[in-house]
Amino acid sequence: MGEPYDDEHVTRSPSGADGWDDTATQPDLHPEADHAPDEPGNPAVRAARGTGRAIAGSSRWAFVRARRFTHSSGAGESGLSRLLELHAFNTAGDAAVAVSLAGTLFFTVPSDEASGQVALFLVLTMLPFAFVAPLLGPFLDRFRRGRRWAIGATLAMRAFCCWVLADAVADESALFFIAALGCLISSKAYGVTRAAAVPRLLPDQLTLVKANSRISLTGTAAGAIAAPFAAGASYFGADWSLRFAALLFVVGTILAILLPPKVDSSEGEEKIDLTAANGVKGVLAPRGVVNALRCNSGLRLITGFLTIFMAFVLREPPESMGWNGNATVLLALVIGAAGAGNTIGTLLASLTRSRAPEVIVVVVLVLDTVVLVGVSLFLSWGSAMLLGLTAGLCQSLGKLSLDALIQRDVPERVRTSMFGRSETLIQLSWVTGGLIGIGLFTIDTSVDTGLLLVAGLMLAWLAFVITRLRASRQSATTPVPAPLDPQA
Repeated sequence: MGEPYDDEHVTRSPSGADGWDDTATQPDLHPEADHAPDEPGNPAVRAARGTGRAIAGSSRWAFVRARRFTHSSGAGESGLSRLLELHAFNTAGDAAVAVSLAGTLFFTVPSDEASGQVALFLVLTMLPFAFVAPLLGPFLDRFRRGRRWAIGATLAMRAFCCWVLADAVADESALFFIAALGCLISSKAYGVTRAAAVPRLLPDQLTLVKANSRISLTGTAAGAIAAPFAAGASYFGADWSLRFAALLFVVGTILAILLPPKVDSSEGEEKIDLTAANGVKGVLAPRGVVNALRCNSGLRLITGFLTIFMAFVLREPPESMGWNGNATVLLALVIGAAGAGNTIGTLLASLTRSRAPEVIVVVVLVLDTVVLVGVSLFLSWGSAMLLGLTAGLCQSLGKLSLDALIQRDVPERVRTSMFGRSETLIQLSWVTGGLIGIGLFTIDTSVDTGLLLVAGLMLAWLAFVITRLRASRQSATTPVPAPLDPQA
């Protein structure tokens, strides 16, 4: 009849298809397989497990915090969170490209050749902006129903150029210059297209200033995270960090295409004119916005000049600066100070809600000019860091104040056009400052002389801005002129 059923060796638990799980009763034939890693004789395994759990936990915490930041205050519902995410990948990719180019250009060309090769390279890559930038605003006006594809195209172009650039660096090909040119142009075009999309995704709980502050903070954090990874990849060769940048831009391209459809909507929008007289055509930009644009143009000219001129000069710091250490460390300190100033300005952006932005934008221009004059007269490595900190702070507050004025004074139907044109103008100002830096370096101008010349230029520009501001206050009382169409 068979052996009797032995309940001593079988203990069933409710689970499985038939309601019972006999596998739970199987004897443990290899008990050491499950418990060996926890034995005192395996500290390496326990340490590896602990490290893995710590990394997984910190990554999960960082992801949750980042997602909470990007989706808060209605940003998740409005679609602004998607724009924040793609901007993070954009900035991370730009940081990786900067690390790659720094390793292949600024610190590999001998100092006696920098005046020729490096200056020629930057002239070739920056000069086209003088022709391309004025065209971006009008092109964006005609491309309103394809903003998602326009933003994605700027990212896709950089992904392609980075991949070509990686092969060009490895093969020392002449395509290096063409691909780098494509990266720079598409990067500037991204700034214009993204600025035009922000108002369409603005949640009710956020002002435009706070939204732009959040975008700036997201980009700063993403760049800081990506830079070490790019530096690690560049250890194996600059081409690897460029491929890393290409991958980041590909992800950004996908996120751009997945933006909400309302980004493409142009319902109720009109064009705005920055130069036409009232009653001639279109809608005239408010005087306060025009003055803020003038101030931001000066601020961007200073940062463009400092970015290029100081990058050249600090390769071999002059004795007057009192720096006896490594030149790369000094350049990193100045750049770090500028980044810190930019971040501080972004964090202070909430103050613009209770302060007049039209006052702030003039104050920061005065502050930036005064510090530039002071550093040109009393140059040292410490004052150079102070100048970098001030330039970053003033540029950030100036741009956020401009955003606040556009949101407050520009009608919604022309606000997108205003953003596109203002972004084009300040990008062109940055290019102008960079070209001035190239010119002064090429003619072997000393650091203090170069700074003093630009300081004199900025004093003249500041006088012009204040003069025009006073004239506009005396001649006008209406901030926004009426459009031609009385029914608009």
